[in-house]
Amino acid sequence: MATIVVRKAARHDADAAARTLAAAFQHDPVMSWILPDPDRRAAGLPRFFATMARHLFLPADASDLALRPADTAGGVALWTPPHRGNPSTLAELRTLPGIWRAFGRRALAGKQVGDLLKKHHPTEPHWYLAMLGSAPDVRGEGYGSALLHSRLDRVDAEHAVAYLESSNPVNVPYYERFGFVVTGELRIPGGPALWPMLRAAR
Repeated sequence: MATIVVRKAARHDADAAARTLAAAFQHDPVMSWILPDPDRRAAGLPRFFATMARHLFLPADASDLALRPADTAGGVALWTPPHRGNPSTLAELRTLPGIWRAFGRRALAGKQVGDLLKKHHPTEPHWYLAMLGSAPDVRGEGYGSALLHSRLDRVDAEHAVAYLESSNPVNVPYYERFGFVVTGELRIPGGPALWPMLRAAR
């Protein structure tokens, strides 16, 4: 298998990253709860991920793409670094029109998830892996692993902590192979669970 090239995602990559993540999360339990109708979900997720990438994650200058041989995005990882802190109120306000277009009447369900994640977010400095996904046509070919190895090498060089929330129980053992450990369970009222996972500094 050819080596998968990983490069830093730039702001102009927002739409390509969004398309890849939308395809990856089409059957995700949490996204399926927010947008139960599959057609509505297929239309809404690209808008949601483009909004989040453009206003919150790509400006942090810490996200990556794993490239197919044709130089298109096969996998995406949206990170924020320890020094970034919480997004500004202005940045969060800029996301609201895109989230409304993405979720419509289910925007409050999306807010419910976001509020739950914020409430339980670690307070110590850490690298935060907000979203990781690979396109369905390359799933299982190592794109996610390439993305994780690439960024975790830097995390380890900094002797830093990393954190994520797994929204799908089948992905928990996958993240455990990279040193993440489940620290609890977050239950969305009336919805599915998420699993916060912490990777200690090494």
